[in-house]
Amino acid sequence: MLTGSTREYAGKKILELGGNNQNLCVVGADLNKSTFTNLFADKYPERFFDVGIAEQNMVNVAAGLAASGKIPIVSTFAVFGSTRPMDQLRVGVAQSNLNVKVILTHAGLITGEDGISAQSLEDISLFLSLNSFSVLVPSDAYEAQAAVDLAINTNGPFYVRLSRPALPIFNNKNITLKKGGSNTVFESGSDVSILTYGYMVYPAIQAANELKDIHGINAKVVNMYSLRPLDYETILKCSKESKFIMTVEEHFKFGGLHSLVSQYLSENNPTKVMSISMTDYAESGTTEELVNKYGLNSENIVKNVLQNI
Repeated sequence: MLTGSTREYAGKKILELGGNNQNLCVVGADLNKSTFTNLFADKYPERFFDVGIAEQNMVNVAAGLAASGKIPIVSTFAVFGSTRPMDQLRVGVAQSNLNVKVILTHAGLITGEDGISAQSLEDISLFLSLNSFSVLVPSDAYEAQAAVDLAINTNGPFYVRLSRPALPIFNNKNITLKKGGSNTVFESGSDVSILTYGYMVYPAIQAANELKDIHGINAKVVNMYSLRPLDYETILKCSKESKFIMTVEEHFKFGGLHSLVSQYLSENNPTKVMSISMTDYAESGTTEELVNKYGLNSENIVKNVLQNI
């Protein structure tokens, strides 16, 4: 199966869009090769600004560029681009609704051996707390390019969350995304609806196949790639058509998709909502070691569905 990293394909898309829009620029923080924004820097050095290890300054520079009519991309690792410059994101970007695109890589648990300090497990909750930000989390390389295209060509602040490792590519190369959209990627589901995003979409599809073929359980899998705005219509539909909902995410349980779904359904159609997610900080390890230890795999999804059906 074809694989590719969301960060690499996003970097290539940024380079492509840079040739079409002279207002597009990139502000980095010393990790440009790892985020693949070095591709843009090499071709358009006059529109690339590396501020060094100074994430607060990076966001302020981007805000100034946006206020001057440019379309700046902020690029670094998710753990550094979310927690460290939160005040600047809040006051300098969100409150002024500036056209800044925060495209961060190495998100979530699967940062490899970089360890606990490099794992951003609360980044989505932080950006969701900034009300003017749209939040996109692509599930594979092609969807990452579509997310970058949507963010850059739509006015307003965006957060696009990208992963480090190469992931299976299962979407169509020409896929398009929309704000507030979702994609039903496995349609079988009168028993359980599995709502997920990002890295966990492919394991959820694997789990749904196993549930149907081996256990006779009908599961629907919905890729909730847009976390703000959220596709509430699909969530409500799933709650009415399935016995229960399971949210699956490579993020802390509270402040992520589980919280969004539970809050909405508690007011509109009270439904059993189970969660597979992170509940504490982790440790260093390979992607395979970490996802297996913390249950972010298809086997654990199957196990939890069987326990709750």
